[in-house]
Amino acid sequence: MSRLRLSRTTFEAIRTHGERTYPHECCGVLVGRRGEDGWQVEAAVEAVNARTDEALNRYEISPREVVEIELESRRRGLEIAGFYHSHPDHPAHWSQTDFADAHWIGCSYVITQVSNGKAAETNSFCLSGGSEESKRFEAESIEVQD
Repeated sequence: MSRLRLSRTTFEAIRTHGERTYPHECCGVLVGRRGEDGWQVEAAVEAVNARTDEALNRYEISPREVVEIELESRRRGLEIAGFYHSHPDHPAHWSQTDFADAHWIGCSYVITQVSNGKAAETNSFCLSGGSEESKRFEAESIEVQD
């Protein structure tokens, strides 16, 4: 099982972002370095949820914003480690829409359940597989470091 490592500050920033945008989904990009058994996240970069039609239960990060975050990350010697979003009043587990919209194989997808405006469970899933046709989500552990 792969592991996602991040600081307590970064972990709490992801959860707070979900609380702040409730009842809409929040979204953002994780940047860091790949290790032998997963990612070491150095930062969670908040993104704008570009979905205006279904922001209560969908998110989208504009391609332009992803490119800008990727370029800035590279300047810092980092790469995109994954993405995060919230599930307002729904479990911290990926949906069929989340799966269909996931294309960054080898990256982590973090989901925080936000219930009645308060962050609850947070889970991470690694998108594995060799191609779009064979992709799959695998649960991964989150290691919060002090």
